[in-house]
Amino acid sequence: MAQPGADKVAAPSLDEVRARIDAIDADLLRLVVERANLAKAVAAAKAAAGDAGKFGLRPGRETQLVKKLLAGPRNGARPGLIVRIWRELIGDSLATQGPFHIAVWGGRDPGRAVEVARLRFGVAPSLKQVAKPEDAIAEARSLGGVGVCALTPDSAWWGRLLAEPKLRVFAALPCLAAWGPLSALALAEVEVEPTGNDNTFWVTDAPQSARAVEDALSRDGVAATLLVEHGGLKLFLLAGYYQADDPRLARAPGQLSGVIGAAPGPLDV
Repeated sequence: MAQPGADKVAAPSLDEVRARIDAIDADLLRLVVERANLAKAVAAAKAAAGDAGKFGLRPGRETQLVKKLLAGPRNGARPGLIVRIWRELIGDSLATQGPFHIAVWGGRDPGRAVEVARLRFGVAPSLKQVAKPEDAIAEARSLGGVGVCALTPDSAWWGRLLAEPKLRVFAALPCLAAWGPLSALALAEVEVEPTGNDNTFWVTDAPQSARAVEDALSRDGVAATLLVEHGGLKLFLLAGYYQADDPRLARAPGQLSGVIGAAPGPLDV
């Protein structure tokens, strides 16, 4: 007579599990090294094509890559794990291909601003904290530069971007809802492309209340949420991707207004 439970598969021992983890780690290291070497090959190909030294940051392509990974089968791997790993890989690749440096203005909570910057760009690019948002904006104008500025009630640094046609907000930090609420924006001289789930950042000097502006935009089919206001300027988050010349925004309240960029919504929502 068969013993009770004899047909059950025995669970692997702890030593067997650890051996499997060691084998996976070795495979991961081999693939990471291979990927890092491919980044060098990309840099060489760009140099051969006459594009050496150009900033390789392509936020739209990065977002599509990460979204594809998150949409695939991953069982117990939480979104934060996937995002952290690939942000590090992407950041290291960019730093290998050419200049890549970050300036962070954190306002009242500089530590948090640095944290969300590292979560988004990884540890490869050099990072410095600056005393004024204008310093971060200046860094974003330089080759390979990214500025990260906190959203605070005592600064309208974002209003300066109305006079900076080349600078665009391209990322809202942090990029996962699980990591906390929106607290900073990243800007650079990069092309901002729609990714399928975006928010647009729009500035206006409209004297009406934020609620009145939101209602006016809503009547024109635009869903808007006030992010911060200071010094007579208001910064709104618009649900969706809007071009700077969108007629609905041209009809909105305010004499001085404009789109300053767009960014994907939280990747885990």
